[in-house]
Amino acid sequence: MSDDLITYWKREEQAAFAGWDFSHLEGRYAEGKPPWDYREKVKAFLKPQTRLLDMDTGAGEFLLSLRHPYALTSVTESYPPNVELCQKRLTPLGITVAAVEGTAKLPFEESSFDVVINRHGSYDIKELKRILKPNGFFITQQVGSSNNRELSSYLCPDFMPTSFTHNLENESKRFADAGFRLMYQNQSYQKTVFTEVGALCYYAKQIPWEFPEFSVNAAQEKLLKLHELCEQEGKIESTAHRFMIVAKNHK
Repeated sequence: MSDDLITYWKREEQAAFAGWDFSHLEGRYAEGKPPWDYREKVKAFLKPQTRLLDMDTGAGEFLLSLRHPYALTSVTESYPPNVELCQKRLTPLGITVAAVEGTAKLPFEESSFDVVINRHGSYDIKELKRILKPNGFFITQQVGSSNNRELSSYLCPDFMPTSFTHNLENESKRFADAGFRLMYQNQSYQKTVFTEVGALCYYAKQIPWEFPEFSVNAAQEKLLKLHELCEQEGKIESTAHRFMIVAKNHK
């Protein structure tokens, strides 16, 4: 029985992943929703003439759901397979696709955008201030440093996060110190639920910054214990740490 489970978990570990699409986990993974709706927050700041940048767009899945005028829309992406997807999917629509390395210097002129959005990506506050127009807005939903801490510390015990400080308290202060005016800020800790271990194996392999060097081979015994827990309780729980900031480039 355990051999069959491990074979299945290895298949899940190796399953293909493209863009930022977790539909492979449908019915096996659920994440509690924060008390805000990121999409609705973003749409409230978009007007037909808004020049929009979506940072770390993945393959543009969320961006396209906004239905913003393509000619006024730009994206950045750093992961090469996603850059290729963006060039195939977004460039023909007239969306500007910029392949980037890091966030300290983006390939845009000063005061290029009315709104910059960023969902679960990195950013450089100084660079945001440069590319935003005066009184432009930065809208971000972030994954906080406490995200999945229970599971990552269990499955990857040698993992030492470089920072425990990525949270609303610290980031809101950084924006305020840089001269931004905070228009909205909120933070939440919600339950994440996996209904079977295979889903966790797939998920952990796609999030290497939270589960570094995770492999089914290395974590077999711990995965079997989680399987037993799931058989008893019907689920494996973790914590989703999210926070949201809307900051105005006050000049």
